[in-house]
Amino acid sequence: MKTTIYLIRHGLTAANNDDVFAGRTQEPLHPEGVAQIVAVGKQLAGCGICKIFCGPLARTRQSAGIVADQLNVTVEANEALTEINIPHWDGLKKEMIRARFGSEYPTWHDDPAGFYVAGCETIGEVQNRAVACMERIFQGYPGQNLLVVSHLIVVRSLLLHYQARPIEDFRAIKVGNAQVSQIVRNGLGGTTVAL
Repeated sequence: MKTTIYLIRHGLTAANNDDVFAGRTQEPLHPEGVAQIVAVGKQLAGCGICKIFCGPLARTRQSAGIVADQLNVTVEANEALTEINIPHWDGLKKEMIRARFGSEYPTWHDDPAGFYVAGCETIGEVQNRAVACMERIFQGYPGQNLLVVSHLIVVRSLLLHYQARPIEDFRAIKVGNAQVSQIVRNGLGGTTVAL
């Protein structure tokens, strides 16, 4: 009995266009992002998706809602699928983060596995909560097809985990806005990833 979770990153936002770290801001989709997600809904129309899970922020809720309307399914928001918590970066251009916070951004960029700032999440912590959420979905909906809508860092972390790759490979995982991946669990408990 095969269970398939389709995994997507939310559609394009203005922050994505402007090199801004959106973080946990409540930024909506850019019109181009809306169009991207409408196209995803059409792409997934024949896949038998029975439910959508998403992060609680506006851009993931909006993305999930667009697809849910097309597929006539329900959406459940889950905090475990939200963006990484680095609150003092939220809403800042990346050049401003570099200027204000010294080595934080270079470490984040060049050594993601070693990134640690007091009071903030690490990528490993994001991965742990997101994987736990995915495993609950697999256990709760065996044999069904589902959709998870989340953020770049969450999606990358999940793909790393299910490919058994280390966090050091974080930057090697390329995830565009509205890009669809699949995480498939077979009846014997094995898991495969299709990018």
